Amino acid sequence: MLNEEGIVCGKHRLTRLRKLEGIVARRVARFRVMNTHQNGEPPAEDLVKRGFKIANPDRVWVSDITSILTREGWLHLAIVLDLYARRVVGWAMDARQQAALPIAALEKALAQRTPVAGLICHTDQGSVYGSNEYKKVLVDHGVLASMSRRGNCHDNAVAESFFSTLKNELTHHTFYQTRAEAKAAISDYIELYYNAVRPHTTLRCCSPMQFENAARSA
Repeated sequence: MLNEEGIVCGKHRLTRLRKLEGIVARRVARFRVMNTHQNGEPPAEDLVKRGFKIANPDRVWVSDITSILTREGWLHLAIVLDLYARRVVGWAMDARQQAALPIAALEKALAQRTPVAGLICHTDQGSVYGSNEYKKVLVDHGVLASMSRRGNCHDNAVAESFFSTLKNELTHHTFYQTRAEAKAAISDYIELYYNAVRPHTTLRCCSPMQFENAARSA
C-alpha cells in the first residue's frame, strides 16, 4: 500500500499508525437471520414417536414433500402414506410449494379412504404443514396433527424412504422435458407399480395393495 508520498507502507505499519492516530475503520452492522419459529406457535406434539408399525389401516398417515427437477423448472410432490400397508393414499404435484400442495394430497387421501375421526397425520415442521389453511383441513376432518422434532428426518423415516425409492427407481434415471411429463411418470409409478406390484420387505414381500387384500380376506 502506498502512502500520500508514494512510499510503500506495509499493513503492520499501517495498523500501528492508525492506532497512534486513533483512526478506526467504519464497521458495517452484521446482518442477523431471525428464524420465524422463535416467535411462532409451538409445533404439534409428536404422537408417532417412530412407532411405524401400525396394526390397522387408516390409523396413522405420514406426509412429506420432495422436489424433482425438469427442464421447465422444479416440480414439487406431496404424498400421504398409510403406515399400515405403506400405501400412498394421496398425492399432488405443482410447480409451487405452497400450503395448497399438501392440502390437495391430504384431501385426495381423505376422499379415497374416508377414515374415522381420530386419524393421526404425521409431518415435519415445514411452514406449509404449520399453515392455518392446512391445520383447518385437519380440524374439519377430525384428524390429529403430529410433527417430527425439528431437524430430525428419522422421525418421518417412512416418507423419506418412499422418496428415496421413487428417485432411485424412477426420477434419477430420467431428466424430464416438462412438468407434465414428470407428473405422468410419477403418477404411473405410484398407482400402477409402487402401490400395486412392488414388493415391500416390511410387508412380507407383498405390495401395499396385496397386503391390504390379504388382510381383508384373512
